[in-house]
Parts: sequence; structure tokens; C-alpha cells
Amino acid sequence: MEIINTYAGAPLSTIINPNSDIYPMENPPFHIAIIPDGNRRWAKQHGLPLIEGHRVGIDKLRKVMEWCRNMGVRMVTFWGFSMENFERDKSEVELLMKLFEAKIDEVNREEVHKNKIRLRVFGRKELLPKKVREKIEQFEKETEKYDNYFVNILLAYGGKQEIVDACNSIVEDFKKGRIESVTEKTFANYLYTKDLPDPDLVIRTSGEQRISGLMLWQTSYSELYFCPKLWPDFSEQDLRDAINDYENRKRRFGK
Repeated sequence: MEIINTYAGAPLSTIINPNSDIYPMENPPFHIAIIPDGNRRWAKQHGLPLIEGHRVGIDKLRKVMEWCRNMGVRMVTFWGFSMENFERDKSEVELLMKLFEAKIDEVNREEVHKNKIRLRVFGRKELLPKKVREKIEQFEKETEKYDNYFVNILLAYGGKQEIVDACNSIVEDFKKGRIESVTEKTFANYLYTKDLPDPDLVIRTSGEQRISGLMLWQTSYSELYFCPKLWPDFSEQDLRDAINDYENRKRRFGK
């Protein structure tokens, strides 16, 4: 609860867009994590190059961010590129990295600043091309003081790798005498997302029913929702259905 209060920002009633056609939900989750799966399959179904599926998928991220804001969701995390994705065809990975670079430039900065949206990227960012890293760092710096809405992108990310990196950092600090023992709270402070609240709801598209390593530590008590649609076909109603389903669940956190 302490972390969520840190991210509370302005009262929700003061930042919802009153002119939006999308009405806020009654009790929306604070933090939704999304696995936007199905871009490649969508491209194949439409007879398009794979990169076009990724292009449409990235554009869908923007729409979902807007829907989340207007439904009252304050934080959304998208898994953009996994560690396993580096094993795909080299030309596809290179095209995707160039697409990331181009799409960062296309972001409507006026909208970001108007809505005070903070953007952060988590993962092994050192594996990304230099230009992509530089653009990410600039964007993060521009928005670091905003606290109305929060958008997190996982790039060069893997849940197992995150835990391994945390363990290595803990070992290093233990050797240097910075820590004497490890508790759950201590361990969480070594994760990439150490100062984020855990996801309340995880949504995965494309019909696959697994989380594939998404935030393994953080999602231990997250509610899971699987949508059969491929990510480019994911709609505002699909998001509303997921949140409705979440609102009707009783979260017990193992109690």
C-alpha cells in the first residue's frame, strides 16, 4: 500500500477527461500489465510482412493507453520485447529496433505533457541499439516528474533474467557488506521494477494462457485474464470486459 500511495498523484476525478466517450470504470485496477501477443500471426493472416504486424501492434499500444486513462487505470505496463525475441531472425529484430526508434519520435509529446504521463522502460536496456537507448533516456527524463498516469515498457526483458540480475546484485552487495540478510522486501528492492506497485491485473491476448515469464515475482497475486483476440484486433470493449471481470473477482491474496 505504501508504494501505491507514492503513485497516487492527483485525485482520479480531477484528471479523467470529461470529454471522452469512454466512461471510467467503477473500481478499476490501479496497475494493469499487458502481454500484447499476436502481432506476427495477425500479419500472416492478412498476408502482410511481419514488421507490419509489429507496426500495427505498436500503434494499438497508444490506443490502449488512452482507453486505460479514460477508464480510470493509472498505470499500465506493456511487454514490448522479450529476451527470447532476440533469438528470432536477425533481420526481423533489426527492423523491429528501427521501428521502436521511429515510433518513439512519433509519440504525441503534447498529449504526454498535457496528461502528465510518466514513461519508463525496464529490462536489459544495454542490449538495445544506442539510438533506441538514447531516445528512451530522453523521454524518461522529460517525464520523470509526472504523476497522473504511468506507462511502463518492458524491453529486452525476461522475468527469469530479472530475478538472476537481482540475485547477482544482492551477492555483490553482500560481499561489500552493504546488506547482511535478505528478506522478501529486500529482494523486491533489487528488481528492475523495485519502486512500482505489483500489477493488479495481467491481460494476455491471442488466446495463449500463460504469462511466459512476465514479472514472475511481481505477479504472484495478480489476477489473470486471457483474451482470444490477436493484439492488433484488441478493442476498447475487450479492455472493458477484462476490467469488468476483474471488478467481479474477490482478491484474497492467499488469506
